[in-house]
This record gives sequence, C-alpha cells and structure tokens, in this order.
Amino acid sequence: MHIERQYRELEKIEEIRIYNVNTSEFYQEAPQVMEPDKVRFSNIMKHVPADIDVFLPVDEGEDFIIERIGWNLLERANVKLDKVEYRLLSQCSPFFYDILRDDLKEVYTTGNTKSLRIFYYISDKIQTLANVHIIKDDEEIYLISDFKENKFEPDISIEEQKEQDNENKANLIEYFSQTGSYYKTRGEFVWTPGIYNIINRSKEPRDAFYNIIFDLVIPEDKPLVEELLETMSPETDSYENIIRISTPGGHIKYLDTYLYSKFDENGEEISHYGLFKDISVDSHKHITRPVDFMLNGFNHHSKLSLLVEPLSKRYEFSEGFYKIIEIPKTDYVHSQSILDNIVEEDIKEELIKLINGEIEEVNKILTYNVNGNEENQKICELFIERFNYGNKTHSIGFLTDITIARQKQKELIESNATKNILIKEVHHRVKNNLQVLNSFLNLERRAYGNNPDAILDNMQARLSSLALLHEKTYNTSDFININLKDYILDQDSTLQNLFTAKDIHFKSDINENIHLSMEIITPLLLVIDELTMNAIKHAFPDENQKDKTIFKKIDYIDENICELILKDNGVGIESPEKLINHNLGWEIIMSLTRQINGKIEVLNLDNGTGFKLTFPKNFEHKIN
Repeated sequence: MHIERQYRELEKIEEIRIYNVNTSEFYQEAPQVMEPDKVRFSNIMKHVPADIDVFLPVDEGEDFIIERIGWNLLERANVKLDKVEYRLLSQCSPFFYDILRDDLKEVYTTGNTKSLRIFYYISDKIQTLANVHIIKDDEEIYLISDFKENKFEPDISIEEQKEQDNENKANLIEYFSQTGSYYKTRGEFVWTPGIYNIINRSKEPRDAFYNIIFDLVIPEDKPLVEELLETMSPETDSYENIIRISTPGGHIKYLDTYLYSKFDENGEEISHYGLFKDISVDSHKHITRPVDFMLNGFNHHSKLSLLVEPLSKRYEFSEGFYKIIEIPKTDYVHSQSILDNIVEEDIKEELIKLINGEIEEVNKILTYNVNGNEENQKICELFIERFNYGNKTHSIGFLTDITIARQKQKELIESNATKNILIKEVHHRVKNNLQVLNSFLNLERRAYGNNPDAILDNMQARLSSLALLHEKTYNTSDFININLKDYILDQDSTLQNLFTAKDIHFKSDINENIHLSMEIITPLLLVIDELTMNAIKHAFPDENQKDKTIFKKIDYIDENICELILKDNGVGIESPEKLINHNLGWEIIMSLTRQINGKIEVLNLDNGTGFKLTFPKNFEHKIN
C-alpha cells in the first residue's frame, strides 16, 4: 500500500491518493469504549445516497469515538456496524485514523468545514473516488462521502454512436483551430481532446477532478485566476482574459480564455463552461496553430476554399474564399449580407434555416454575383454541415468555384465522352480527399500522439499534393489520359519549396508518354509523398551531408505495366523486415498500392534506400 497527498491551492482542496489497499485493512477487532446511544437522524441517513460517518472527539481531538460508519465502507470491508460503533478510531481503524486524524482535529479545533478528494487506485488505475466533506455540528464531527465507481461502458446505441460521430467532428475542428473546452458540473470536469492538444500531453483519469489548465498557469498570471474565482457570481457570470501557461514540456503558451457560469435561485453555482484558444505566436515560425498548416495547403489555389466554423464569429477561411468573392481579407466583414449576392432564392432560404439551426446541412450549386454585379457571375459549389457536441454548435465546409469546370462539363456532356468522370472529379473530389485526410490524421494521432510536429509535416505534404490535384482538375478536359510527367514535376517543385531548409534535392526521370487516369494518379502521388517523407525524416541524419538527393524514375516495363523506382543516397536501413512489419507509414503505402492493383518491394542497394512499385496503366473506372 502507498499513500500520496497533494494540496490544490486554486481549488482549496486536498487530494489523497491511496494505491493498492486491501479492504481487510479498513477495520479490526477493538473493544467498545462506551455504551451505544442512538445517533441523531440515523433513519434519515439511511435514505441519503452518500455515506455519512459520525465521530465524537475525545482527548481534545487527539482521537475519536466511532458513532456511525456509512454503509458503503461497511460493505467494502465486509463488516457489520455493531463491530465498529463506539470504538476508538485509532484502535478500530488505524488505517483511516492515520489518514484522517489531522483533518478531523483541524475541523474540531477551528469549526471550519474541510473538503478532501480521496482516490483509490489498483495498479495505477482509479477504481473509486470519494469526494469528502468534514463538518462540525455541536460536539460531533460528520464526514460525508460521495463515492463514484470506475465502470466499463456498455455497447453504445445508435443515438450514442451519432453523438460519438459529432464528437469526432468537434475534435477535428478543435485540433485544427487550436481550441479546447471543458464543462464542470457537480464538481467534475469534462475536457475535450483539444485541451490535450494545447497542453501537449495525454489524458489522465484524475483530470476530471481539478482544472488542468489553471494548474499550469505561470506564477505571474495566477492573480488573474484568483480574480476569476472571486468575481464569478450571478451578477458577473462570465469572464474573458488572456492567461499564460507553461506546458509539461516547458513551453509558454498564451490562451484566450472565456468562462461562463450558471447559478441557481440561491446564488449557488450549478455548472460552468470554459473555452480556451491558443493564440501563441512563435517568432521563429510566424504561426504555430495546426489550423494554419491546414489552411495553407489551400491558400495558393483561387478556385478552392476551406471553411472552418463558417456559422460562427470564430470563422477561419482559406485565401481561396476571398479570391472567389473578390474582396480582400482585410476588408471582409462576415455577416448574412453575403447571402444577398446569391441569385437562387431557395438556396438563400436554406442557408438561413441552416444559420438558425432548423436544418443540419446545405450542399448546393449556386450562382454568385461578385459584389452584386450580375455581369460578373460565378458558379460555385457550397457545402456546409453543422452539428452539436455538448453545449456547443460547430460547422465545417468548403466553397469551390466551378465556373470553368461547369463550362467544360457542358462541352464534355455534349460530346458524351467523359461525363461521369467529370462529375465525379468536379463535385466530389474535395469531399472525398478531406475524408482521406481525416483518416490519415486519425491513424497518425494514435501512432504519433506525442510527436505533433511529425503529424503536421506529413499532413502539409499530403495537403500540397491533394491541392495540386484539385488545381489541375479544374484546368483539364480529359480525366482519363493525364500526362504523369507534368504532375510529378509540379510535385517535385512543391516538395522542394516545403523542405528548402533541409537542402534536399528532388530529381525525376519520367517517361513523357505515360498517360494515366485520375484514379491512378491520386493514390500514386500519395505513395510518393509517404516514401519521400520517410526519406526526409530518416535518410539524412547528418545535416552536413553534401548532395542529399531523392531520385524518382517512372517508365514502362511493357505496354501495360509501369514501374516507379524511388531511392535516396542516405544512410540506408538496417532491417527492411522491421520497416515492413512495424511501420504505420508502410501500412498506408500498402493500402494505397492495393488501390491501383500494384506491387511494392524494398530494393537491396549498396548505398541509401530504394523502393520499386509496379502498377498497371489501365484502371477500371468505377463511379460511386
């Protein structure tokens, strides 16, 4: 058995953590020291869900006579009440006497109520929590304990699954917008995953019982927290300020803090809600928020824009949005007045219903008059989804300028050539690839949760390749016979710009006669991304190495089979088997390879690391 104590200054509560205690140690045989007497309110106590223990102080509070012990503890120890009542606590229960003696004496001496929080651990996992209040009434001491058990969750229902889906969407938005929130009801906190992204650590079982953000506030800003705790009242039920915290890794972060409390008619706090937004600025990187990395993947593309929280004042839009509506970002004012420029009245009405919470989704193609000018019209696809999680409403979507694509669509429909491919690429590519992005993110958060920089680097490369695909999609009329060399050279240029600081050269030798369909090029570019990122991270540990190069060659090996060779001149790998069997990146590569009916293997090279991927140039197109 092991016991730890810690006082939480901000909450004014003492925590006691008890590890691996045997309930047989709770009580032992001891003689009665006085005749049993009827305890006040004993019948009422039987109907109170909490445990109520009653003690009579003796020897000026040096010891206590047990008048009553709650049924919960008696059942745990498998002891009857008549075996413990009217015995000295020090003799009948040395275990609880050692833990509670000083606290019981303090309440007896001062008359002030005291609160404790007792955790019972088994093998470092919380099994039981007791919120304890010690109260003096006349000459008796009352100890009131509210027990909570750690139980397994049953199989979830359809409604619970929907709630879980909404939670996942909310978590994704929080991750990219670098926000997090919590709810506190009945003395317990519920923290969203965004908070753990901000403080850069994983969830712990005892996080439900204290404010994990306030615990990290730097000493200079603790007066702000004290001010908060003193000012929250029915008259002042909200609070907003900027506080600084020091994360477990030692990083200082600035958090824009908004807190709101609810009170009952007696002025007692029922619950409160807190929202934190990381507004830190890194002087070496200019921006550090994950949402900026995601938005930057779209910022160089005038036809495509990502909308994060478009129905809220907390909105974050990529640059493409402002290029589509032709208003500078610095001049744009986000309000419902933008709806006036939409030509279709029925779509305006749907958007107003979405804003008012009457519907959950809008997915429409609309006509937009730029700055209200009917002579300057654009055809746009708009998708916005709203959903609730906890007490918050979130929204996410995208706006795509498909004016040119629509013109090409008409031409292709007239020729009846590649109508289905065009419709799929123009209207669904963005949504599908966002889903792919979400899947990659979920995989890597599980695998690299303690290394967010690796996740962001990988995501930035994928975003750039997918954005490249989208940009070229809107500038071609043939989605089946696409020249591969153009795509690879553009991808090389993008990767070169992303990793300029690493001084790595990207060289490619691509047969200019290779033409592939979009269904093959998409996973092929993602495979190249994964292999390239792996080489960037592991092939060149010596920053001073000269002529660091990642080389690609793609050519025919017969009339229907193509071959990709990708290799680097780095340090190589000691064990290809370990790479294949224990690597998340390799699992992603294999999944993408199967999508194009390909086969990949590790090359045996004297220097560096190499891979060979073979795949058919013809692919059966399937329209979902």
